[in-house]
Amino acid sequence: MNLWVKETGQKNPETIIFLHGGGLAGWIWDEQVKSFQDYHCLVPDLPEHGQSAHIKPFTIEGAARMVVELIRTRAHNGKAHLVGLSLGAQIIVQILATHPEVVDHALITGTLLRTIPHTETLLKLLNYTFKAYEPVKNTKFFIKANMRTYNISKGYFDKFKESTQQINGDSLHRILHENLFFRLPTGLERVTVPVLVMLGEKDYKVIKESARDLVKVLPNSKGYVVPKRGHVWNMESPELFNKILRNFTTERPLGHGVKPLSHYPGL
Repeated sequence: MNLWVKETGQKNPETIIFLHGGGLAGWIWDEQVKSFQDYHCLVPDLPEHGQSAHIKPFTIEGAARMVVELIRTRAHNGKAHLVGLSLGAQIIVQILATHPEVVDHALITGTLLRTIPHTETLLKLLNYTFKAYEPVKNTKFFIKANMRTYNISKGYFDKFKESTQQINGDSLHRILHENLFFRLPTGLERVTVPVLVMLGEKDYKVIKESARDLVKVLPNSKGYVVPKRGHVWNMESPELFNKILRNFTTERPLGHGVKPLSHYPGL
């Protein structure tokens, strides 16, 4: 089955594909799509998310194959710039390891590649709590609490609510399992694609450690931190994100507003 995809700028020569984070949907890239009207933009909802909720089961490898097929069939010249947050970033890492030939540039942010302490115990606990969580997950209180966690504007309440309603407990369990157990795939050391590895300064320590792992293994990569920003910083600071993405895809200096990962030796 094909992923649901929002498409804009079909007549423009270069394609950008935006991949959202877990539990969300393609709408998180609305401000990016508005800013890149001079590009051909493809914004899929990933399997078991949003308008692709009927495509099951979610796996990172399966989602990566679907995105590769999307590039081959709909991206211009059989290549695309890839932009991914969190779960979407993990999918891009998988694509880089298996099909780097379809990638022009890749910007990934908030990428988890390391084990969280007590991961197995956490998953077992989540498995027990999903049944209790299901009846209340769509309430206004829980939705607003989740939005505050990621510092998402109240103006996105309706879209956040819709994404929450479209995903059920079983799907969430599969998605979390894939997210928490994803590790560096083999073959990345041979990838020559330009990769920008990013994260918000307020992101989790394990995300920061993962970013350093990626920069070490990817030969043509650079790592940067966005000061005072969190996991979903493309929505916190869309203008900054858009400027960095445009400068990166056109191979210009990134400009102010970010700091090299090397400036954070304690990570």
